[in-house]
Amino acid sequence: MLRKINPGNVCTDSRWQGRICPIHFAQNSRKQVARINYATKADQHSSGPSQSDPVTTTQPFPSWFGKPNVEELKDYEHPVALEDFRRMGYQMVDSICDYYSSLPHQRVRPDVQPGFLRGQIPPCPPEQPESFDEIIRDVHDKLMPGVTHWQSPSFFAYFPSNASFPAALADMWSSALSMIGFSWAASPVSTELEMAMMDWLAELCGLPASFRCNGGSGPGGGVIQGTASEAAVVALLAARARALRGKSPGDKLKLVAYASDQAHSCFRKACMVVGIDHVRSLPTREEDNWELRPEVLQTAIFADLCAGLIPCFVMATIGTTSSCAVDPVGKLADVATCNDCWLHVDAAYAGSAALLPEQRVIHFQGLDHVDSYSFNPHKWLLTTFDCCALWVADSGPLKEALSLTPVFLRATGNALDYKDWQIPLGRRFRSLKLYFVLRMYGSEKLRSYLRHHIALAQVFAAAVDSDPRFELAAPQRFGLVCFRLRDVPCKVNEALLEEINASGRLFLIHTELGGRFTLRLAVGSATTQLEHVEAAWKEIRIAASGVLQRFGLSSATGVSGPDLDLGGTVKTDAGGISEAADVEAMAPHCS
Repeated sequence: MLRKINPGNVCTDSRWQGRICPIHFAQNSRKQVARINYATKADQHSSGPSQSDPVTTTQPFPSWFGKPNVEELKDYEHPVALEDFRRMGYQMVDSICDYYSSLPHQRVRPDVQPGFLRGQIPPCPPEQPESFDEIIRDVHDKLMPGVTHWQSPSFFAYFPSNASFPAALADMWSSALSMIGFSWAASPVSTELEMAMMDWLAELCGLPASFRCNGGSGPGGGVIQGTASEAAVVALLAARARALRGKSPGDKLKLVAYASDQAHSCFRKACMVVGIDHVRSLPTREEDNWELRPEVLQTAIFADLCAGLIPCFVMATIGTTSSCAVDPVGKLADVATCNDCWLHVDAAYAGSAALLPEQRVIHFQGLDHVDSYSFNPHKWLLTTFDCCALWVADSGPLKEALSLTPVFLRATGNALDYKDWQIPLGRRFRSLKLYFVLRMYGSEKLRSYLRHHIALAQVFAAAVDSDPRFELAAPQRFGLVCFRLRDVPCKVNEALLEEINASGRLFLIHTELGGRFTLRLAVGSATTQLEHVEAAWKEIRIAASGVLQRFGLSSATGVSGPDLDLGGTVKTDAGGISEAADVEAMAPHCS
């Protein structure tokens, strides 16, 4: 039965002239409302009845919602149609190919200052569509001058952010599909392909069977996160959930997390995010090659137990950022297990090297005793950013910590829902680029790619070691070489780095090992070949001669020190030898 609205809900505000206002309507929204006498603004501007002659109409909703404009109901035309996109796509691919061809001749770092772009971008977006050609011209003229060329063959600074054409092609498909695969029901293919790709990666890396998804039937499994930092947060949340089972809520304040002083900053940030107040950054020593020793961990845990705290989480690292140190995972696992701690292994950069049996047997032992493990294919496995592979031996604590499913997201059956394995709800179709890369390269070509970079780093390390002016600050591992001028004040090595980077022809960064300023050269760009490492060593030698002379530490007036010796052998951190001449025989990268 239709009822008139309660007169008490009629607003006396002069703006509504005695009619129903939206606020009062909302308060009465649970009642059926009909036959409302009204005079809308639309009516006031129409040729219909005037405001003084209100119309009585039965409406399913109040008129202030407005009436649809007939023009707005016509088919919407996008400014970029299908054939436009086809043409622009060809043009974009040509532009990208030209960019890659120009990389060896570009400054690696841009010569700009903060705020360089502010005056070149209008303060407001355009009202009308602008042409693709105009936008591309602005990309080249305004944006590209501010790009740091991470894909440059002379980019030796941070650990790499690999790109490849197969991954780029997959990203095009992923963007075109634009699926938000938070659950199996939302996107069956993205869930099932991700499980399959995580199992492929686990097989390639020789990971334990407990990490396999097995179609979602296993106790553990793999999931793609955005970064290693996200993986650390997720692992710590799972560790907290497991540690607090059967304990009082107040015990949350007693939890303790441990890592070495060489661990990535993501460890401390994860503790900040999760709310772990007791964070132990354990000391390492140069004589231990910056590894976290198990006895140091055990001593710290024992002290916290005596203080009434609850050891909860240990993060070990395979390939630290500063020196590529490798923690003894198996021995740390023994300590963690004895003390009911969750052990997470961060192998963000170095994890790709697990594809190589000769690296696996040295650096990746003990993973069958850890609770979680992660590495970034987007760093050294030719998969565009972002793509972090995380495995857990038991997904129960992970889902216990992160599963919060409202009614509209509940699925039927036993399907795996990846929203319960991560912090955000939405997730991209990242597994597609792994699918393209793993198929279009194949395992053998990927292994050759990794060996190529390791061999280049070995050659560079041998050259540094044979120049009496320099010293290796840590053993060469994977693609990283840490070096510095020998027996000089820190400011001299600082000046050397500044001189190297000033030319723009290559890009290095520094770290501190034992409180001493140390240069890092990380071989890892997908376009780097032997000629680029040779050129880098030449630049470094020239810069060193100039800096030493400027500080009055050398009488050298020209380039001193040896060239890269490709005829000899290079000692590896494994104690074996690798023919340096084999570098030239390595399969070149074809992105």
